[in-house]
Amino acid sequence: LSLYSSPACETKYVENPQTQLEEGVSHLRHVMEPYTAWSLLSDFFSEGYEFLQNPPAGFYPRLGVIGFAGIIGLFLARGSKIKKLVYPAGLMGIGTSMYYPQQAVAIAKVAGTQLYDWSLQGYIAVESLWKDN
Repeated sequence: LSLYSSPACETKYVENPQTQLEEGVSHLRHVMEPYTAWSLLSDFFSEGYEFLQNPPAGFYPRLGVIGFAGIIGLFLARGSKIKKLVYPAGLMGIGTSMYYPQQAVAIAKVAGTQLYDWSLQGYIAVESLWKDN
C-alpha cells in the first residue's frame, strides 16, 4: 500500500443525533458560560483555593463541628419543611458564631440593616395599596 494514495472506497462519518438530554445540557452550558467564565477568573475562588491549601490552625476541626451541627439540625427537624431549613441553618449559624464572633457581628449588622430596609419597603408597598383602595 502506498502511503500517499487514498483508498478506493470512501468512508463517511455519520454523527448520531443528539438526544433531548444532550440538547438540554448543551443549552444549559451555553446559558451559564458567562457566569462560569466570570467565576473562574474571580479572585474570590482563587483566594478560597489558596486558603484551603494552607488553612489556619484548627480550621478543619471547626469546620467539622459546624457541619456536625447542621447534621444534628437535620435530625431534629423532622416533620415540617420549614424546620428542615431553619434548624440546620440556625445550628450551623450558632456554631459558626461561637468560633468566629467578630465576623458574626459584622454579618448580623448587615443582615439587620437589609431586613429593616426590606420591611420598610414592604410597609410602603402595603400602605400605597391601602391608600389606593
